[in-house]
Amino acid sequence: MAEVNLTIDGRSYPVACDDGQERRLMQLGSYVDQRMREASVSGSSNKVQAMVLASLMLADEVFDVSEKLTQARETIQNSPPTNESDSKIEYQGLSPNDEQNVINLIGQMASKVEKLTARIQKKSA
Repeated sequence: MAEVNLTIDGRSYPVACDDGQERRLMQLGSYVDQRMREASVSGSSNKVQAMVLASLMLADEVFDVSEKLTQARETIQNSPPTNESDSKIEYQGLSPNDEQNVINLIGQMASKVEKLTARIQKKSA
């Protein structure tokens, strides 16, 4: 378990987190600190009011994202199904040069297989 010291509104808060999550927690702390500073500038006369205002700002952001996610899901569910032929990849063939290269490689592999077969037959005889 790791511990990170977050500075929010000028005060330090030690917060425990899973190993590897330190950077994310620092980003979150910085984001909350930014919202606290915005709330303080908005005319809050004390720390508790600023914290309540910052919490409301953060909750508003969460609600907005949640609503957008719900709308996106509905859009996906209500969209017509895609035609399978639209998503198929059709083979267009090889260029004559590439086709000849493949033929040559297959010929080389066949020759090697024949040689290996002959060796195996020789050794087992």
